[in-house]
Parts: sequence; structure tokens; C-alpha cells
Amino acid sequence: MLQIPFIRQHTEQVKERLAVKNFQELSLVDEIIALDDERRKLQLEFDTTQAKVNSASKEIGQLMAKGQKEEAEALKQSVPSLKQSLQPISEQLTAVEKQLEATIVKLPNLPSVNVPRGKTPEDNVVVREGGSKPTLVNNAVPHWDLAKKYKLIDFELGNKITGSGFPVYTGKGARLQRALIQYFLDYNTAAGYTEIIPPFVVNEASAFGTGQLPDKEGQMYYVNEDQFYLIPTSEVPLTNIYRDELVKESDLPIKMTGYSPCFRREAGSYGKDVRGLNRLHQFEKVEIVQIVHPDNSYAVLEEMVLHVELLLQSLKLPYRILNLCGGDMGFASAQTYDFEVYSAAQEKWLEVSSVSNFEAYQTNRLKARFKDSNGKNHLAHSLNGSSLALPRILACLLENNQTENGIELPEVLHQYLGFKTI
Repeated sequence: MLQIPFIRQHTEQVKERLAVKNFQELSLVDEIIALDDERRKLQLEFDTTQAKVNSASKEIGQLMAKGQKEEAEALKQSVPSLKQSLQPISEQLTAVEKQLEATIVKLPNLPSVNVPRGKTPEDNVVVREGGSKPTLVNNAVPHWDLAKKYKLIDFELGNKITGSGFPVYTGKGARLQRALIQYFLDYNTAAGYTEIIPPFVVNEASAFGTGQLPDKEGQMYYVNEDQFYLIPTSEVPLTNIYRDELVKESDLPIKMTGYSPCFRREAGSYGKDVRGLNRLHQFEKVEIVQIVHPDNSYAVLEEMVLHVELLLQSLKLPYRILNLCGGDMGFASAQTYDFEVYSAAQEKWLEVSSVSNFEAYQTNRLKARFKDSNGKNHLAHSLNGSSLALPRILACLLENNQTENGIELPEVLHQYLGFKTI
């Protein structure tokens, strides 16, 4: 959530940066300032009236102490009307504050100056590429055919049990899925991230804190009776560990990693782009999250990008890194790098990770702060990234490593799998 003092002091800059993000409702900025003006006016009126009540009460006490009862009684007559006038002011102030909060959360985060201009994914900028695209055998097939041939994933059974987008992993497919999760967690903890197993459902306050609400209600599964949300990523519960928390500056950076199933309705998804593992309603992902000092967040962003890049290199997958343009960024992000791996059998790039800096957008909602050496409190910055999302990684590992004799898996996974080929 953007901070009102910043909006007031940098109004035109805020509008210019929102335009880079292709945000259409720039009039909300002026509406927020007008509501804040009204809030300030009512607050001043309330404080002034309350001060009169306090002053009169003090004076009455002083008069009574001096034995001037008649003067005290006369002054008492004015106090009830002053107190009565506080109620409507307080009600108006509460209403304006609620309207102001409901309006300001409609503004997305401002994009960093490092974000390229553009409206669609075609405007994203390729930062660099790595790895080599494999040359496949003549009879190469996409992962959904490989999964059926080697009995790794049963999409039809998942459809029977639940519905489309809920696959069942079997045999060596289940083992490969579990091996990838373990390898990703080990890789992250070796880099100093603390492993955490969080809850897989969250309350409304947590979903609001990381920016899923009110922006992404339609993408999340909702448990009506308990008013819980199934998490779209472990970023949500991990980051919310520090909601309403004040840490020491010396505690930063805080580095966390967590595995979780992820649940996304993906309403409106259809066609060839959702076939097989390309787009699911339930999938597994290992996430990395950092809470850092504001001065360091962009250096940490680059550090996290390199961390994910080296992980992809260890899997011997061809990849590219994209700096997302303003129009293709997430609501809460200030800058996002996407990682895509090349699916040789499908002949297309598939997104497998996003690494984002949210600056103080999430932490302002969360009230996640740190105390500096002078005793002053500041909002921290939050970042997260996929390290990694499983479905498309698994798809590309199957497709890119298929041979005449089976699927040869990367050496780094052998110790986790107990086998080298499928």
C-alpha cells in the first residue's frame, strides 16, 4: 500500500509512475488527497473540541478547589454540549477514514525506474539467456505423452477425483516431484534461508497484507464457513510471519524458504496453453522470501535473481531472464524478473519463476518494521521469488531429456531419486 505522505508530496511523480504500469484510474490519486484533506479537517475539529472539553474540565476542578462553586457550576453547563458535538465529528471522521483506506488500496505499487515501459508481455526485455536448447530425437513427444507412456502422471484420474488441473503423480513421477522439492529446499537452506513449513490456508488479514486482496479474489479458492483462503503461494504465510512485528535492524536481512502446495482458480484459462502441466489449479512450489533494509533491497533483488539462475543451471535447463515491463507486472510489485525455461518438445518458453521487489508496499500493509540504532522505527522492504515452481520445471525435464532409451535425468538429482533414468 502506498503511503499518503508520499502521495501528497510527489503527486505528479506518482501519476507518472502509475501510467508506466498502465494504470487507468489516475483520478484516484486526486481523490485520495481530497479524502485526506477532509480527514485532516475533521481530525483538527475533533481535537480542538476535545481540547475545549479537557480545558473546561480542568478549570472546573480548579474552581472547585478554590471554593468557587457557582462559577464551577456555570462552567459545567457548557461541557455537555461540547461532548455531544464530538459524536457526529467522530462518526464523520471514521467514515472518511474507511473511505480513504478503501480507495488507497486500489492503487498498485509504483514501478521502479528500472522497469521498462510497455503494455504487454511482448514489451518485456530479455536480460540474458543461458543453457543450450537440446536437439531431440525424431520421435520426441510433449510431456503429457511421456507422462502417460511411463506412468508418471495421470491427468484423467485427477479429473475424476477432483477436476481438470488437479493431476495425480504416480511411481517415478511422484518420486521425481518429491526429489525436486527436497533439492530446492536443500539448495535454498545452503544459501542461508531458514526453512519454514507454513499453514496452507490464511485468513483475510494475511491475504490483504501481501496484496492478494482486494486485487485477486477471483484467483483464490475461498473456504466460506471459516473465511479462509487457500494460499496461491507460500509467499503469503511466510511474509505474514512479520505482520505487526518490530525487529531490530541487526536482525536484517531475514531469509526464509518454504515448500507448499499452491491453489489458483486460474479463471478463464483454456486451450493448448493449459494442457498437461502448463497451467494447473493445484501445484507445488518452493519459495524464497526476504525482509531487508530499504537501502539494500535492489542489491538483494539481483542476489535472488542470481540464486535462481544458478539453480536452473544446475538442472541443465535452457533459460532466459526477463525484466517485466510496467503493463505486465503484478499489482504489488515494484520490479519483477521472470525466468522462463525452453520446452523443446512444445517449442515454447514456459515461465517457472518470478523474483520481485515489493519495496514497502507489502510491509506498509503488514506494518512490518525495524528499529534502527537511534531507536527510530522504519518500514522494511520485502522480496520473494520462486525457487522453483514445480510443474513446468518437471515438464521441461521430461521433454528436454528424452532419448530413444528413456528419460535421462540431471546428475544433481540422482542422489535424491535413487535412479538416473526413467
